[in-house]
Amino acid sequence: MPSYRDLLQAVKAEIAEIDAQSAHALLAGDAAPALVDVRELDEWEQGHLPGATHVVRGFLESRIEQVAPDRSQPVIVYCAGGARSAFAAKTLQDLGYTDVRSLAGGFTDWKRNGFEVKLPVSLSPQQRSRYSRHTLIPEVGEAGQIRLLDSRVLLIGAGGLGSPSSLYLAAAGVGTIGIIDDDTVDASNLQRQILHSTTTLGEPKVESAKRTLQALNPDVNVITYPERLSSENVERILADGWDVIVDGADNFPTRYLVNDASVWHNIPVVHGSIFRFEGQVTVFKPQDGPCYRCLFPSPPPPELAPSCAEGGVLGVLPGIIGSLQANETIKLLLGIGDPLIGKLLLFDALEPSFTEVRLKRDASCPVCGDDPSITEYIDYVEFCQGGGGAHQAGAHAHA
Repeated sequence: MPSYRDLLQAVKAEIAEIDAQSAHALLAGDAAPALVDVRELDEWEQGHLPGATHVVRGFLESRIEQVAPDRSQPVIVYCAGGARSAFAAKTLQDLGYTDVRSLAGGFTDWKRNGFEVKLPVSLSPQQRSRYSRHTLIPEVGEAGQIRLLDSRVLLIGAGGLGSPSSLYLAAAGVGTIGIIDDDTVDASNLQRQILHSTTTLGEPKVESAKRTLQALNPDVNVITYPERLSSENVERILADGWDVIVDGADNFPTRYLVNDASVWHNIPVVHGSIFRFEGQVTVFKPQDGPCYRCLFPSPPPPELAPSCAEGGVLGVLPGIIGSLQANETIKLLLGIGDPLIGKLLLFDALEPSFTEVRLKRDASCPVCGDDPSITEYIDYVEFCQGGGGAHQAGAHAHA
């Protein structure tokens, strides 16, 4: 029976190896290969090569396609000393990868040569348990969860849409959540605004929301803004630094203000709105697609845009739309999937049905167009009182 040493020598005879100096030079080049660390998690946490992706040897076959979907792409695999990576390289060759090399001497030899080692930020044992269903997903993993914990999301409103979206973002481990709302909790809110309860009636919504979110996940830092967003405070609030804005506003002046500020600050907006049995979701990402003004150049007159207080809303509807907003936000934060940029997703709760409408950037848009005419904040209340007619189906929807 062949020994382990015999098997290793046989495998090394069938694969290509690369020494630390050559690997360092290759990784510093313009066409750097995919770099895969096949060690165990505790080894990875003690340091790894910059730019490496961690795929434990036991999961290599099932996860390598997420790391290197092109089997002709050059790949370097490494372990602690070069033995496990040799077997990993042979496995990749058997899977059809045509340019695979094992790092001779592994991580040990890399460090011995004095090359850079990256010490990763890692999850605590408690966080690994809490977020285990995330870290099992290859597109998220521990690195993605750490990215979520480092992310900052600003919610406009702690009402119907802000409730489900903030709850799921907090549960997902988004590290900092800002909430803007100047309202207090009213009994009529409780039919749909699940952040709040009968015990918080009369309290500022931002305080009720903060207590609920931090009870759900102590990892989350909740920053409250008990004020209405306006031209006077928007720059101060955005100066706190946000990766994504979740728009659950219930009025047109705030929506246009959020749009203009997001374009000028290059912050993507996950927009949602609801009315009676209908809802809509889209993502406005400056420079990558249309903005809110491309879709609605001017607001509809009040008689064509009744509020939920006037026309009603099915209580479960904001749960559906707000959850979709949370989903789009997480995709943006992780850089995965196909966000709803340039696409308006319409939901009808009565049929039920989803309809997707393609949106195009308006080159003549006064804010994001080729020759913008609006370059500073305006009186948004006066602008919206001027009306101008609805320009697309769904312009009447309110949060």
